[in-house]
Amino acid sequence: MKIATSRWMVYFGIFLFTCGVFGFLSNPAKAQTALFSGALFGSISLTWGMLMKRGAHQAWWGAIGTTGFLCLVFTWRAIMSWLSVAQGQPKELAAILITVMLLGSALTTGFLWLRRAERLG
Repeated sequence: MKIATSRWMVYFGIFLFTCGVFGFLSNPAKAQTALFSGALFGSISLTWGMLMKRGAHQAWWGAIGTTGFLCLVFTWRAIMSWLSVAQGQPKELAAILITVMLLGSALTTGFLWLRRAERLG
């Protein structure tokens, strides 16, 4: 069964929002940014998905740009978090969560490229 690109982006948006909430709940005193960024990029991804569903072909470019940007940011954040863990700081949960978000972003970026290639091919 093929999953529609628009549906994938909606699920990805929900995933980002959920990760942001989870990150915030894990440390409310220090993780307000997790909630904000999860809500922001989750909302953006949901919007790309809804625009794709309506046939806005340029939304693919916005989605690929957003997920590519997230891959870069999450790569940097994951490296920094795991380095902190290696230095003995208690940031395992944050490192795991950021790594999961990186994997989700990378899968989404790959999915978008594959679906684009199918449309053109």
